[in-house]
Amino acid sequence: MSDLLKLSKVLGLKRTNMPSLTNQIVQGVQAVEERKQRPFIVSIEGNIGSGKSTMLKYFEKFSDVELVPEPVAQWCDVNGHNLLAKLYEDPKRWSFQFQSYVQLTRLQLLKKPTNCSVKIIERSIQNNRFCFLENARKENSLSGSELEVLFEWYTWLDNNLGIPLDLIVYLRTSPQVAYDRLRQRGRKEEAGVPMKFIEGLHQSYEDWLISQSQGKLPAPLLVLDADQGIEKMLETYEKFTDEIRGKKPFSPESTAHSVAM
Repeated sequence: MSDLLKLSKVLGLKRTNMPSLTNQIVQGVQAVEERKQRPFIVSIEGNIGSGKSTMLKYFEKFSDVELVPEPVAQWCDVNGHNLLAKLYEDPKRWSFQFQSYVQLTRLQLLKKPTNCSVKIIERSIQNNRFCFLENARKENSLSGSELEVLFEWYTWLDNNLGIPLDLIVYLRTSPQVAYDRLRQRGRKEEAGVPMKFIEGLHQSYEDWLISQSQGKLPAPLLVLDADQGIEKMLETYEKFTDEIRGKKPFSPESTAHSVAM
């Protein structure tokens, strides 16, 4: 009995009646074992133009890290169909197809085996559900039935396959900075993206990660002020390298200075 209670404290479980406590301990042990058998998974989140690719590039030098950029090339060529371009041209017509395919490709990349101890992914499946789908809801680019289908898919994946995250890094930018960067880099598919879309996506990120209007986040949140120039951002990545690689416990208090914008 005393050993069970000690173990429950180690695993951070609440004390309830014994059958329930035992179940919690079993679940906690299973979670620990599952964590040992997979990499430390970090999701980089942020608006278009927030610097996600730059952050990935910084971590190229670490041999224990596998980098997983968004599979934009796949989205631009689905057996000859450029879904990303179609989405920007006509969101109401193509949002459901695009979001369905994005969810599939993100799952494929998340579940792909790796020999590395850390996997850093550019945006997560959770991002699709709690940011992009909510943004589509606000913009009416997805119908109620289309949203429900995608919500059901997400719930099934979460309950049956597992979509683990160990840390979320939010590259927080102001909409104007994100839009200016988007225009400067000149990607063909993004040429018609309006400022209104950037502003809406920014608000969806703020609702999900800062206000947490969709509920408790699936992992600890590291918020970085990504309005800064590239040199400052590289210094910031260096400062938090150990936390992002899972080598050092992350303390949200240590980033208090960086969240204000």
